[in-house]
Amino acid sequence: MEEPEYLKGRGAQFNPANRFRKNEYVTEHLEGLDEPFLQNSKTEFFSESPKKIINKIESPDLGLSYSMNPYQGCEHGCIYCYARNTHEYWGYSAGLDFERKIIIKHNAPETLAAQLEHPKWQVLPLMLAGNTDCYQPIEQKMQLTRRMLQVLLEYRHPVSIITKNSLILRDLDILKQLDKLNLLHVNISLTTLNEELRLRLEPRTAAAAKRLSVIKILSSAGISVNVMLAPIIPGLNDHEIPEIMRQAADHGASSAAYNIVRLNGSIGDIFRNWIATNYPDRAEKVLNQIAACHGGKINDSTFGRRMTGEGQWAETIGNLFRVAKQKYMQGRQMKPYNYHLFCTKAGKQLNLF
Repeated sequence: MEEPEYLKGRGAQFNPANRFRKNEYVTEHLEGLDEPFLQNSKTEFFSESPKKIINKIESPDLGLSYSMNPYQGCEHGCIYCYARNTHEYWGYSAGLDFERKIIIKHNAPETLAAQLEHPKWQVLPLMLAGNTDCYQPIEQKMQLTRRMLQVLLEYRHPVSIITKNSLILRDLDILKQLDKLNLLHVNISLTTLNEELRLRLEPRTAAAAKRLSVIKILSSAGISVNVMLAPIIPGLNDHEIPEIMRQAADHGASSAAYNIVRLNGSIGDIFRNWIATNYPDRAEKVLNQIAACHGGKINDSTFGRRMTGEGQWAETIGNLFRVAKQKYMQGRQMKPYNYHLFCTKAGKQLNLF
């Protein structure tokens, strides 16, 4: 039987079944009598008007208490993305659908402002793009992220951004104003310096050299930048930790963090297919090492250990990270947030009298 064509520019190469749906599309005739339906079709966009845009983070592993995402699904196509599983709640697949069926929350800026106006709102850092990248390609047109940053600046509210797209530099004017008030942290995800691996692992993201340039431009403007070595995938990019750390430091990064890949839910099957297709010579080795970091399984949802893993491999990776961080970033740190500037529109009106 002829091998299916590799879908360039996509991370996932198939659509696994949605666990919430009773029925699914399948190819009944392996002889090729059916028309193929897993073609590399164009990205589709759908509109959504949520009542809330700010979500409370329940995980004790994460320091921030709230997150917000103007987009659901992500065209970057990162094969390991934990957010893939959330696409199933919308009736789609965590595979190709996650990359080519993007939901746009058009009212995100207005909804954000409305939630900040709530009299019981507690000021804590908001993570912008805690689920999907707020600077993915469609942001160039929609500018929802930019408008949300303008809302946060107006309300003087602290925010933490995480992205792997150089489009963030478009909003440097707003970022500088937020930073001047100590309201901003930026996290740049830097998974690999190997361009061949990056193109397969994160097909529609900015190249590593471009991300390093972003770090340099932001840090030169005085903005605190944390580099996320995430995820670390044993057998693929774990050996790059010292060099990534060195180059990030040379470009002005203020801090660094990491986590080890975990393949929960549908991501396990998606990643197995991807690694077998792209790196058949080391597929089993990589999967075995991932499992060794999570108690013999490739997935782990246990708070406290799911991010950094356990066992010898996880300990080795953790030690390598700590040594590299001490060598290249000793004495550096992110600026502390200012939580005392927050002001609602109602409060600003009162100040006029």
